[in-house]
Amino acid sequence: MKWKKWRRESILDVYNLVLALGLFATPWFLARATATTDLDIWASAAAIGVISVAALLAFARWKEWANLLLGLWLIVSPWVLGFAHTRAMHFSIGIGVVVAFLAALEIWLVYDKEDEARRLAQAEHDRPLFH
Repeated sequence: MKWKKWRRESILDVYNLVLALGLFATPWFLARATATTDLDIWASAAAIGVISVAALLAFARWKEWANLLLGLWLIVSPWVLGFAHTRAMHFSIGIGVVVAFLAALEIWLVYDKEDEARRLAQAEHDRPLFH
């Protein structure tokens, strides 16, 4: 883990944190389908929130991969847990798509930045000493 003050990509973790807070509040906005639905939404929201805060405090690649997996879980969980065709399904899928997209975008931005740094270092290394 690397402790950093602020990274350009950190705003995506803030967005994921806001989404987690919204997801955590969703069972109160909906007619509750089942206790399993509420538990799944609350647990997923808590996990996304904790990982997002941890990513803001100390960046580590595994945190973005975990958020990507949690976003994908939110997309498939209505069918796995049996709350398909409910209002909760729409919230779960909608927020899951955005969380997965933001995590994938952050993964791409981090790897792209590292690739750019490698290319610049290689170009500097390959530059002739005398012109």
